[in-house]
Amino acid sequence: MTNENPAALIPELALLCGAVLGLLVGAWLPRRHQRPVRLLAAAACVVGLVATGVAATAPPQVVFGSSYAVDTATNATRAIVLVATLLALWLAADTVDGHPRESEFSVLLQLGALGTILLAGAADLLLLFAAFLLASVPMYGLAGWAKAGRATEATMKYYLSGAFAGVAMLTGTALLYAAGGATGYAALRAGLGTGPATVAAVGLVAVLVGLAFKASAVPAHFWVPDVTDGTPAPVAAVITTIPKIGALAGAYRLLDVAIPEQVVDWPLLLAVLSALSMTLGNLAAFFQSSVQRLLAYSTVSQVGYLLIAVSVAGRSAEALPGLLFYLAGYAVTNLGAFAVVAALPAARTLDDYRGLARRRPGLAAALVVCLLGLVGTPPTAVFLGKLTVFTAAIDGGFAWLAVLAVVNTVASVFYYLRWIAPAFRGSDPERADVLSPAGIRTRSSALTAAALSLLLGIAGGAVLPVLTGSLLG
Repeated sequence: MTNENPAALIPELALLCGAVLGLLVGAWLPRRHQRPVRLLAAAACVVGLVATGVAATAPPQVVFGSSYAVDTATNATRAIVLVATLLALWLAADTVDGHPRESEFSVLLQLGALGTILLAGAADLLLLFAAFLLASVPMYGLAGWAKAGRATEATMKYYLSGAFAGVAMLTGTALLYAAGGATGYAALRAGLGTGPATVAAVGLVAVLVGLAFKASAVPAHFWVPDVTDGTPAPVAAVITTIPKIGALAGAYRLLDVAIPEQVVDWPLLLAVLSALSMTLGNLAAFFQSSVQRLLAYSTVSQVGYLLIAVSVAGRSAEALPGLLFYLAGYAVTNLGAFAVVAALPAARTLDDYRGLARRRPGLAAALVVCLLGLVGTPPTAVFLGKLTVFTAAIDGGFAWLAVLAVVNTVASVFYYLRWIAPAFRGSDPERADVLSPAGIRTRSSALTAAALSLLLGIAGGAVLPVLTGSLLG
């Protein structure tokens, strides 16, 4: 019997209703007084979190035919995305407050978050592609939200890259359907076992192009530095953090549930993409002086580590909980780093942070925690996430990939320290205005994100077992 109970989708419906209501309310409010729309978005996230907590206690299920799975991975993605959206609304508060397009920011953010969650729960190729579009189109609008500086150029690069990735993904969907005779994951797996392997391989690669674009993974990463550096810090924080959560969780489900290894050797393909992403991301970050470009290449390298878990999907019991925990730790840590950047809008380069520890000790502490957290320094959440993912790689037969990841992690310390070191050196009195911070809300969001990174890492022993479970499809 098909389960078509809309109550199973309360977190998704909360975001949808929050976006629609926000759009309507924003149309009637004065353009400079649209704070209620942001409050509506926050309320939608809170409702979604409560509903996710309730859903986590219920048995896993596949709803609306065989198209959407509500299981451990979906519920974890819901929680991560909703918390990340709340943090994004908070760190953007001082930037968007009073802006004539404040309501648009909140609406686009919610729609992008909704698409991200749907990517993780999709158990059908057609829904996966629809979720890709929903996670992409609002982000194009968000990239051009400021309409200032290089935002227009960044938006065009983002859109054109996304259009190419979308066409490739749609083509791949058609090829996988031709090879397997179905779009539902369970039926597709059975069909691919007897279908043409070459068509299936080409189709899978094309679908992965779209997911790699959303995850900022090599080779679909070329847009990342220009878009990140050309948009305001709160927008860059959203674009480099939230979409990749659903993309990686969605890729894990697709590969583990729908694609037999005997037909396509996708573990090796993902391992190679992982190695390329972490290595190229780190190498490019070494030479950056712009803080936002450095974080852009950092996010490419982080995707490389996360892809390790995807490459051993189904091969190790540690892969799924490691991926989900790492995603949670990465989300709060990366948002925290961008919150520091948003709190100091005039500090664009590494040298601009000279003397930060003396003038703004709270922000300096948040910066240190978040940057060392991205390295994977204990007791932050990313440390435990990396440890679990590296263990999964060894269990899954990719010990060489774990060794390469450790080497890259050690190498990444260099460019993060290039940012931290100036913060503890003497500052130039003539440039004191560069370290003039934004409002209290942005600063408090940076401290909160840093604290969450530490708390999640300390509580990891209790959280990881909750993230263990089988995937439905």
